[in-house]
Amino acid sequence: MSSWPPNPDSPQQPSTPSIQTQPTGKEWFLLEKTLLASIEEQRRARRWSIFFKGIWFVLLLLMFSILAKSCGTEESIGASASPHLAVVDITGEIGEGKSANSEDITRALESAFKASQSKAVVLNINSPGGSPVESDEIWQEMRRLKKAYPDKKLYAVIGDMGASGAYYIASAADQIYVNPSSLVGSIGVIMPNYGVEDLAKKFGVEDRTMTAGAHKNMLSMTKPLDPFEKAHVQSVLDNVHQHFISAVKTGRGDRLKVDDNTFSGLFWSGEQAINLGLADKVGYVGSLKRELKLKDTVDYSVEHSSIDKIMGRLGTTMGQGLGSSLKLSFADASSKSQAAMQ
Repeated sequence: MSSWPPNPDSPQQPSTPSIQTQPTGKEWFLLEKTLLASIEEQRRARRWSIFFKGIWFVLLLLMFSILAKSCGTEESIGASASPHLAVVDITGEIGEGKSANSEDITRALESAFKASQSKAVVLNINSPGGSPVESDEIWQEMRRLKKAYPDKKLYAVIGDMGASGAYYIASAADQIYVNPSSLVGSIGVIMPNYGVEDLAKKFGVEDRTMTAGAHKNMLSMTKPLDPFEKAHVQSVLDNVHQHFISAVKTGRGDRLKVDDNTFSGLFWSGEQAINLGLADKVGYVGSLKRELKLKDTVDYSVEHSSIDKIMGRLGTTMGQGLGSSLKLSFADASSKSQAAMQ
């Protein structure tokens, strides 16, 4: 007979307690191991998720960078802008892998001349010079573009400094503007070298350089200067110097007042340079824009991303050799800095 509903008058029977079993030590171990494995798996999945998200983020940045460059080229800027003065910067040492290099500068010049709304082009120069090869390549391109676009004038504006290789480049412009206090000139060539033979002997340093070729180690700092090698190097410097002189004479023409010091490596102030025919007048980019009656300037200089700079340094670090010691740069006698094309 059913006991439901319960009779309140009948005594209550104690309920049968449920039997609960506790996990053994081995079961606790397996349970703990399973939980820890699960946590580790979640951590690993989270790390991979962060890694792949980072990869996608970098790829998106690169994609946007490429799109920005393709949508904002110098030619498109020049075509859409109002009539303007096209500016190309030459800042710092001139050389491969430097911010001022022939590839970037000639590319910027080409874009500046091609742009339909650019009415004139100006090189905005603040440089001590640098590689004679890079300087000459820019000089040659300037001459070519002037012939290809005879209706567009090419100007050079020298700021703090336009010396050596930088002046080499400036000489190809139709006119050179300077500040009265600019440093201008330094038409010469230099190849620095030091002799430490006696110093090496004093400290017991032995030069064990091995060569194949009698003059392969010429200009070694640890051996006496050989008269034949000295004469040979001097002939090389003289030859490069003549290239510099010829470029300046071609660019400046009858405006240049040549005397014994013109090509000696001396430099002058902007005011002195005008008097010597090395420059034409006092001015800067802003005053040139007003003189040409243009309201705007557009910068065509090539800009580099951080990745470009890192890869550029990595690629050029391995290319240093004898040629890198031949420079057209301004010499600072007080700090023994390398100079060239003085």
